[in-house]
Amino acid sequence: MAKSEPESDIRDTPLAEALGERYLAYALSTIMSRSLPDVRDGLKPVHRRLLYAMLKLKLDPAMGFKKCARVVGDVIGKYHPHGDAAVYDTLVRLAQSFAVRYPLVDGQGNFGNIDGDNAAAMRYTEARLTPVAQALLAGIDEDAVDLRETYDGEDEEPVVLPSAFPNLLANGAMGIAVGMACSVPPHNAGDLCDALLHLIKSPKATFGKLAELIPGPDFPTGGILVEAKKDIIDAYATGRGSFRLRARWEVESLSQGRYQIVITEIPWQVQKSRLIEKVAALMEAKKLPLVGDIRDESTEEVRLIIEPRTRSIDAEHVMAQLFQHTALESRIGLNMNVLDATQTPRVMNLREVLNAFLEHRHVVLKRVTAFRLKRIENRIEVLGGSLAAYGTLDLVIKIIREEDKPRPKLMKALKITEVQAEAILNMRLRALRKLDEAEIREEHDRLTLDAKALKSLLKNEKARWQVIAGEIRETRDSFGAKTELGRRRTEIGSPPSAVIIPIDIAIEREPITVVCSKKGWIRAFKGHLGDDIDIKYKEGDETGFRFHAETTDKLILFATNGRFYTLSCDGLPPGRGNGEPVRLMTDLSNDHEIIRVMPHKAGQKLLVASSDGRGFIVNENDVIAQTRTGKQVLNVKGDLEAHVCCVVAGDHVAVIGENRKLLIFPTGELPEMTRGRGVKLQAYRDGGLSDVTTFNLDDGLRWESGSRTRTENDLMPWTGKRSQAGRLPPRGFPQSNRFSS
Repeated sequence: MAKSEPESDIRDTPLAEALGERYLAYALSTIMSRSLPDVRDGLKPVHRRLLYAMLKLKLDPAMGFKKCARVVGDVIGKYHPHGDAAVYDTLVRLAQSFAVRYPLVDGQGNFGNIDGDNAAAMRYTEARLTPVAQALLAGIDEDAVDLRETYDGEDEEPVVLPSAFPNLLANGAMGIAVGMACSVPPHNAGDLCDALLHLIKSPKATFGKLAELIPGPDFPTGGILVEAKKDIIDAYATGRGSFRLRARWEVESLSQGRYQIVITEIPWQVQKSRLIEKVAALMEAKKLPLVGDIRDESTEEVRLIIEPRTRSIDAEHVMAQLFQHTALESRIGLNMNVLDATQTPRVMNLREVLNAFLEHRHVVLKRVTAFRLKRIENRIEVLGGSLAAYGTLDLVIKIIREEDKPRPKLMKALKITEVQAEAILNMRLRALRKLDEAEIREEHDRLTLDAKALKSLLKNEKARWQVIAGEIRETRDSFGAKTELGRRRTEIGSPPSAVIIPIDIAIEREPITVVCSKKGWIRAFKGHLGDDIDIKYKEGDETGFRFHAETTDKLILFATNGRFYTLSCDGLPPGRGNGEPVRLMTDLSNDHEIIRVMPHKAGQKLLVASSDGRGFIVNENDVIAQTRTGKQVLNVKGDLEAHVCCVVAGDHVAVIGENRKLLIFPTGELPEMTRGRGVKLQAYRDGGLSDVTTFNLDDGLRWESGSRTRTENDLMPWTGKRSQAGRLPPRGFPQSNRFSS
């Protein structure tokens, strides 16, 4: 008979299925063991193991410090089989008062700072637990929570901590898992206790009421919360949202009308040194024109000095610019994706998180009460045996002296249990004094009353919630607003209104002469130059546009593509060279030409028209472009191009076409728009639009003819309705069909 083949452990599995199984296993391990905190104690496994190891090392707040290397060694050796760096980094963060709202570790030595400097090596630093950590661990030796085997099976560790402190919301949590993330900002413990007490009375309290009791997060580094109340309520109601946090600042007056801005609190998780580097880089890039200088005068307290460029600049404008471009204003995300009591990850709202904590405390109370009752009952049983021995002392002595196995005899004679009999046999002779008998009776009576109270507590749920409420009040008294640790640090502010920074606030107002050649090379000369000043251009180029302006002005450029472009006069190249091409300063392509360049005047109206004679009126405020790409105002397609842009300065419009027909009509017949094709100005059988101007009818129509300016006052023959054909212009009108040369 042939020998049978041994059973193989190898099985054929599709690759996709095998990869899917392993990926899901990895994802589950990451979610459960690394990334997401437990809603009950707000801790991840590494935090929980660290605190438990420190408890076992007897590092209570009243005890002395021990080397962090000793703590880390115990954690990775007994509970957390990972690298020492991960454990020590966790220990350091739990000790940093600028990172954790309520530190769980009391550190001695260099544990880093708000500048982002690292802590010293673990062999140089020492640590012990804080009272907050002690509150999280309270009751762990009284069967408050389940224990499980450690990774090597040699010891046990808690599945969750009893957590008499609302740690998840008080200290917050951050984590990135596979396909999900967690972000819970820290809150004030006093506020949380108030909300918990309210929920005990009203388990279905509204989020509006909870937001009154918990007005917002409370960050370790302070700052001012400027999120709208409605948005805060919505975030708490859904478990998702964000909070806008700003630095706290004040103005210090100096001599000669000067001042400086002092920043005393910066947003949470912002490294001060990197913040200063960022501000300095933006100043060098000229993106913070209102800021003159920044320096750090911090000691133990944050003190950043911001000097304005000039004393005439308002401090509000300086800070508005800093808030816009730097981390002095930050957004802190809220995503309460946590593990519930069944170890299922899900996003909870504020009420669910608070109720989960209360339910956990309820379970802990029942378990601790049951444990204490059992321990008391065991003691009562032992004391009962001792009292039985006192009543029949001679018989007890006789049985012990004469019997080889006195325990069964004692049990039968005194009608006691095996435990009681063992207690009698272990009783010392000095305990037979009358005084000791009285003490035992007193203890028995006291413990009987205690047992009765504990049994009553286990049967009465209402009484249990009263006990929990009392524990929460004790937590509030220990860590609430009346203590230095619990004092609210983050001010609840109102949403800031938009601060409009005048463009000229950081620019010295100086007169300039702007010159743009026909080929689009632009530059600015200092001062207002006269028309007699000869300006040189590149070979083959000549004057296109020339006008007076100031350094604080904006320039608007209208091109044949129907777009307006915006330039700042303070950024124009100097006049000593040939300037720079406008096409390098904007995204104007080589296929299109510049029609008009002029300084922007707020509220002024322009008439724009295309080559086919369609146009409309637009307000200059609506043509300002915020980007290099410009702003599309006049829509043109195909072979059509934008052709005219002129200032509306009269009650009538004069239009002349390439067919040399002139039409005059009231300005009111043109619509005012922000974008579009417009309406027909004049009808053409052949050709298109040549020129457009506006004028006051009483003043007559003027045009340039060579070096002369002519005026026609009798305009009735050419006056009509918009979109008519018109008539031939008056004698002497230029052959160029242009109102100005």
